[in-house]
Amino acid sequence: MPLTSFDFQQARVKQVLFKSRLRSVLYGVREAEPSLFSVTENPLGQWLQSSLKPQLGTQPAVHELERMLQQMLRTGQDLAARYQRGQIEEARAGLDQVNSYADRIEALLHTLEQNTLAQ
Repeated sequence: MPLTSFDFQQARVKQVLFKSRLRSVLYGVREAEPSLFSVTENPLGQWLQSSLKPQLGTQPAVHELERMLQQMLRTGQDLAARYQRGQIEEARAGLDQVNSYADRIEALLHTLEQNTLAQ
């Protein structure tokens, strides 16, 4: 079944969910679970593997998206570790880097969506 705008919108929601959960960790609302930073357990990572790659896996933007997601998750994991070590302000300041990865992911999703809908 071809990807639709709704599929890409769901991917965007999955990314926002990750950022929200990470923010909750860095503000002491929840614990940092290892699954939060696992590309195989991350909802966006799961969507990428199950929906995007089977249909568009040969496109360079898909590989770049996967790379950006991995970097965002690694950065988030590093920020959570800093928070746990008591480097709270430093960890929270790192959210800017996570947002930078998220912006790049959004741009890639937009490109892929436009390419898919144009077909």
